[in-house]
Amino acid sequence: MHIRLLSINRLAVVHQPQTFALGLLPTYNMKFLAPIVSALVFIGAVNAQASYIGYPADGTSVKRGEQIVVQVVRPNSIMGSIEVGLAIGLQSCADRPCAPANQAIGTVLYHGPYDPEFHEKPGMPYQNFTVTVPTADYFNGKAQLSVNRFHLIGAGPYPVLESNNITLNVVP
Repeated sequence: MHIRLLSINRLAVVHQPQTFALGLLPTYNMKFLAPIVSALVFIGAVNAQASYIGYPADGTSVKRGEQIVVQVVRPNSIMGSIEVGLAIGLQSCADRPCAPANQAIGTVLYHGPYDPEFHEKPGMPYQNFTVTVPTADYFNGKAQLSVNRFHLIGAGPYPVLESNNITLNVVP
């Protein structure tokens, strides 16, 4: 609202209507929202491509020296992704809390390429890795299986390191 002096004796109140974008926000605020909206869209695109451990299931019991299959699933996405590599590790947590999967992966069970493929329709692309549970005595009880995936997304491209983990129970 503006007050305009029409003459010495009269004042007029002039209302200036604001233009609203999408009926929600004044347009002059849109320039401040553009970076926020862009960031949220990018984060959503990255999360849409986030891989996860298909199996073994969280809490599964495994034996030392046993071969297990680790399935790493990557949801299909319209945004391009270039796979760089994958590391699978097992960290003993029997007598202390496990370190976060993005800080330490423990004993490396696999490192190398990751090339998920469609196996069922409908379904998501995945790749299975057969790894061996370490035989060392300190692998008893609670352990953390972690999968760390490095990939590039978008036209830029932008580097992304994902870390996923589940808890296993290692028995002799």
